[in-house]
Amino acid sequence: SAVLEALAGGDHLGDGPLTTADGTWQFSYRAVTRVTVLVLARSAAQEVIERSPGLGEHLASAGEGAALPTNDSGESAVSVTSGHHGEPALPGTFVDYDPAPREYELSVAQTVLRAHSRVGDLYSDPMNQVEEQLKLTIQALRERQEHELVNNREFGLLHNADLKQRIHTRSGPPTPDDLDDLLATVWKDPGFLLAHPQTIAAIGRECSARGLYPTAVDFMGHSLPSWRGVPIFPCNKIPVSKERTSSILLLRTGEEKQGVVGLHQTGIPDEYEPSLSVRYMGIDDRAVLKYLVSAYYSAAILVPDAVGVLEDVQIGH
Repeated sequence: SAVLEALAGGDHLGDGPLTTADGTWQFSYRAVTRVTVLVLARSAAQEVIERSPGLGEHLASAGEGAALPTNDSGESAVSVTSGHHGEPALPGTFVDYDPAPREYELSVAQTVLRAHSRVGDLYSDPMNQVEEQLKLTIQALRERQEHELVNNREFGLLHNADLKQRIHTRSGPPTPDDLDDLLATVWKDPGFLLAHPQTIAAIGRECSARGLYPTAVDFMGHSLPSWRGVPIFPCNKIPVSKERTSSILLLRTGEEKQGVVGLHQTGIPDEYEPSLSVRYMGIDDRAVLKYLVSAYYSAAILVPDAVGVLEDVQIGH
């Protein structure tokens, strides 16, 4: 026997007999953890279907499948003729599109930097103390930006990855087989993997247990672990649950590759860095200078197969 798929985290199965004529089960299922089972006799289901014509039509259409040919993404297939001779009539076609595409608004992270005027007056040599405090403030904003890009429910990668791009481990820990399955979700030019440092350590343990030693790759002078040549970047913003489970992200980036793109706005007033402004707010009666520091950001997944997620990865010993 062969394991076709592992279901978890809100997945469901068993609806096939309702949409097939004979109502037979095509596969065998085995539960390896606690699951919820809903039992409905076929005779009772048939009785409900007969009382509701709308439900009967819906199940009948679901069993027949789409009336028009579609591709793997569910879009209208582009009809193409190839290998023909002579002058046959070529098929007509059109490219599917979304008449109401999603609109992304830039999110913002802000804080107010306060510094006494005497700090800038007396402690600006050999280094400008206000500038140093501003650098630390910007670093904190960038850390928050990174956290939001991963975890925000509106545009974060973990919450906006397509449901079909989410897979589960075969046994719990991140094995080499699981990493290969993850690479298969973004098989068109995968860019890099994102994982919590503890998850990267778990990957190393699983590889070492099998006598595998992935090669390291160089990135801007830093040595990073990799799998199949795809670098693994550490990201401590990926959450680790109290049950010691986490997720691994695989991304393809760049607009030209139809991947994940970061969104920002340049040319904003008082711009200090691209899409980051430092606005002087004045001085109060206590001689305290105030600066409003704002960072604008967001992210967009251009096509569903630009992001893959390996969920429920066990990282405990």
